[in-house]
Amino acid sequence: MDKIIVWTFDDLELEKRMTGPVNQTLNLVNTEFGVNLTHIPNQLISNEENNNLDVVKMLLQVVSKLSISGIDFSDRDLVHIIQVLKSSNNLEISGNEILEFYKKKILILHTADGKRIYAKTLMQKRYLELLESSSILFVTGSAGTGKTYLAVAYAVSKLKKNEIKKIIITRPAVEAGEKLGFLPGDLKEKVDPYLVPIYDALNEFLGKETVDKLVEKGVVEIAPLAYMRGRTLDHAVIILDEAQNTTNNQMKMFITRLGFNSKMIITGDLSQIDLQKGLTSGLLEATRILKGIKGIEHLHFSKYDVMRHPLVTKVIEKYEEVENDSL
Repeated sequence: MDKIIVWTFDDLELEKRMTGPVNQTLNLVNTEFGVNLTHIPNQLISNEENNNLDVVKMLLQVVSKLSISGIDFSDRDLVHIIQVLKSSNNLEISGNEILEFYKKKILILHTADGKRIYAKTLMQKRYLELLESSSILFVTGSAGTGKTYLAVAYAVSKLKKNEIKKIIITRPAVEAGEKLGFLPGDLKEKVDPYLVPIYDALNEFLGKETVDKLVEKGVVEIAPLAYMRGRTLDHAVIILDEAQNTTNNQMKMFITRLGFNSKMIITGDLSQIDLQKGLTSGLLEATRILKGIKGIEHLHFSKYDVMRHPLVTKVIEKYEEVENDSL
């Protein structure tokens, strides 16, 4: 069979970018799409037909238009574009959505040192849209999708705009393989070490000194889920992290704390439930029961939305295979 010309480059910089050092980027494309592209001067060619060549052409079309528009994109962005196209049912629509997304990036906030935090993926954009349109948002999906980080960023942006009076971040006192009862201190002191990623995000967005002052004043509250009982939470963004480890009673208790001018963001990974045997996850039940209620939305990040090294997606796929085989 004659060689198939998949793409002809007319931009040397784009050609370098799409092949990468020692063909690193080209190898990524080949691996992700299951194709066998070869680079020759000015061209990418294939020696065999492959159903995914159309997807590869759309990828090259998108990154070419981004390059022509002068829009910088990182290796992480390239992985995002690949994952969106891999999971797409309509390449033309997805290609246009990607281009529009990168041309009009959504700014969430500026960090303490002036860095701009943007939505990094189309699903993160959808996340922000649902936060604006709902009062309670359930967000599920694997680690690395930005569920908690984005929730904290959104809460801080609302606080900075004086649209809320308080940020409340909580989680159940359950952790894989750990016996909290053996740890020193009261319940809050026992749970605080597991909230390090949240403290890190707050410190990044506000600065540690500011966070310490806001915590002291009670404007930012980080506490175990048990501390929410009996309260009504008005004018706040309330984040429940690791919600897959709540019981049904805990989840019901938490959701019914919602007050006026408040939003609840409930995040969790249903593949990482650490409850004792026989207990049903409150997150699992809530996402089943609370469907179709106006003001309550549900968002699920798939393995294709993981914003870490591409190998993380492969790891998730393998674990899913093993789990499905064991059912």
